[in-house]
Amino acid sequence: MLKDKDYIGLSLELNLFFGRIMKEHLIFMAISMPIINSKYILEADTLKESFEKLLEEVLSLSKGLISKEALESNELVTKYTLDAEKQVEDLFGICINKKLTEFTHNLPGEKGEPIYNLEGYVYDLNDRIFNLLMEVIEFKEKVHQEVLNCKLATFLYPEMLEHIIEEAKFYLKLLVSIQERAEDDKDILSKEIFWNHVMKDHALFTRGLLDPSEEDLIKAAHEFAKTFEELLEKTKEADKDKACEVSRENLKATEKVKDFNSTATKGILSCEIKGLVNPLLADHLLRETNRYIRLLKDFIKTCK
Repeated sequence: MLKDKDYIGLSLELNLFFGRIMKEHLIFMAISMPIINSKYILEADTLKESFEKLLEEVLSLSKGLISKEALESNELVTKYTLDAEKQVEDLFGICINKKLTEFTHNLPGEKGEPIYNLEGYVYDLNDRIFNLLMEVIEFKEKVHQEVLNCKLATFLYPEMLEHIIEEAKFYLKLLVSIQERAEDDKDILSKEIFWNHVMKDHALFTRGLLDPSEEDLIKAAHEFAKTFEELLEKTKEADKDKACEVSRENLKATEKVKDFNSTATKGILSCEIKGLVNPLLADHLLRETNRYIRLLKDFIKTCK
């Protein structure tokens, strides 16, 4: 069972990462629908604002309570995040609370000081995030179904909508586990199966959203998709005795994806890469890659 300090710190880190991911999913949904779907655009924007308000609360509690590893991994924000938000605001006219990003950049690391009477507040905050997350999942599933039935237009692939639903459900599962004060699940391979699937999807989406003239980048994205398809199957078939070996392979591939995503984010921000990928989406993919790398490195430290 998690001790109070661990419960608080892990809750805040989980919500800082996935709360931002969820609000960005809603941004991508809102800016990808034509104006005829104004009802859905407004609903996405309202849910996005609700997540931003809860993230303000999370950040207000996080000073000195976030691990050095989480801050240094660049999974919460990167050096590109703020510029990406500004560019998406300018290009699409959607409002983004950029103060959240500025505040996250300036978060002080873990101080190791005693924590008094915070667990009750954090439990309530997690509970409210859980309820909002259920609304978000319901909204995403509704949009996905409408798209599949040809009743709603969007410039997101149906597969991408399914992808963001699965990420929301994964967040929900982690939130439930932490509310139960459960110790970290030691089954690293099940986590790697999830993240390998995410990495494969990211490569496929990137390949499909690049301009046809970006032949080298399209080829690279295609190769990453193939690599993670193979690693996904290998991870599914591995037993616990092979966990360290498989994790090292996954880490090697994911670090290459990180370099690709970092270059892509920089190139899209500077308008040197052509395509339909907006800079915040590129940065979003980079942050998810950074989180997976931290997960893998944390486990590999335990390998002999």
